[in-house]
Amino acid sequence: MSENVLWKGRPSQLLNLGTYLVGTLLIVGIGIGGTFFPPAWFAGIIPLVWMLWKFLTVRCRVYELTNERLRLYTGVLNQKIDELELYRVKDTTMDKPFMLRIFGLATVHLDTSDRSHPKVELHAISNAVELRETLREQVERLRDLKRVREVDFEEGGEMEGDDFHSD
Repeated sequence: MSENVLWKGRPSQLLNLGTYLVGTLLIVGIGIGGTFFPPAWFAGIIPLVWMLWKFLTVRCRVYELTNERLRLYTGVLNQKIDELELYRVKDTTMDKPFMLRIFGLATVHLDTSDRSHPKVELHAISNAVELRETLREQVERLRDLKRVREVDFEEGGEMEGDDFHSD
């Protein structure tokens, strides 16, 4: 079976709203200060570079869902690609804070049995409800295909629903 991309997206720049507001205020403040001391205008480069870097870190983050795994691309100068096998996803939750909900965005949280990625977050994405449903369908399909099932252990080391007790 070939691997097909089902969804590809990236976080919204809305994540950087605070950075852009603070950076803009700093630039305005530096500009006003530059009227009294013109060499201070060069300091306006610092918040510009900071805002550009924050823009690029969000812009270079890409999420790709295939019918077998979730790929996470991160990094501006050096790219890192992480993969999560979908059958390892145990649970999904979705957060829709007011600020994201206004723009039709949400954050999807994945709890997994993957040792390197026990928790994965897909920040500020559009169509999160549809993505979560597609993800759930693919997880169930792969678990059936690979004959994988999730077993939870209680604190005492017993499996949930286990009636065997040794004395």
